[in-house]
Formats: sequence, structure tokens, C-alpha cells
Amino acid sequence: MDLGIVRGVRVTEHGCEIDLTPTYTGCPATERIERDVREALEELIGTGNVRISTVLDPPWTTDWISEDGLRKLEAYGIAPPPRRSSDKRSLLGVHRPLACPKCRSTQTERLSAFGSTACKALHRCLDCAEPFEAFKCI
Repeated sequence: MDLGIVRGVRVTEHGCEIDLTPTYTGCPATERIERDVREALEELIGTGNVRISTVLDPPWTTDWISEDGLRKLEAYGIAPPPRRSSDKRSLLGVHRPLACPKCRSTQTERLSAFGSTACKALHRCLDCAEPFEAFKCI
């Protein structure tokens, strides 16, 4: 819910229907997320009573991540994306300095446009020297 990928929830007489939007087409976590959602709901309402649909339109945006989700990403060690609505420069490749999720320094640099997945970039803090991933603004 905090990532904003749950687009709809419907409770029916036969169970539950969930609409999910992947963070981007081809995201390697999509199948795992669907499985985790299915398992959690089937534990609550019974096996076979959960239907999951993929919704691609409109496409997911990082602006759908909740404020709590942004805090959780940072606590996990991933720099959250800036809100596009407040800083559209990121769409043009102009980025304000990211705060290191470990020490909060803004003395950081991007090491690679891609991190462990295509939706994240790899950065390093110049103060504490720790590498960290940052969610890209999508």
C-alpha cells in the first residue's frame, strides 16, 4: 500500500479482488509482490479466494508512494525519490543533491544510473563513504 502499487481492492462474495500496478514494466519484483499479496490475503480469507489483476494504465509514478512509504524506504537505507510535483527538474536529468539515508549528508554522488534494479541508481555519500541506492523519480 505504501508504494502506491495497490490500485483497487474489492471484496466479493467469493473472496477478494486486488488490482496491482508494477513500478515499471519488467520489474523483477512484480511476481514476488503478487505472490506475497496472494499469500497474505489467502491466510486471512482462505486459499483460492484471491484474484490479482495487473493494471498498467495509468502507469505507476513515484508520486504515489505515501509519506510513510518514503520514510520506510529511507529507514531501510534507500534514498526516497523527490516528489515530481514539487521538483520537475528531475524529469530533465537535473537533480538536487540526495541526502544520504545513513548520515543525512547531502554531499553525495551518483556512481551508476542503475542499482540492483533499473528503478534505482547507485550513489555514495562523500562524508560517511557509505554506498546507497536511490529510487529514481518515475
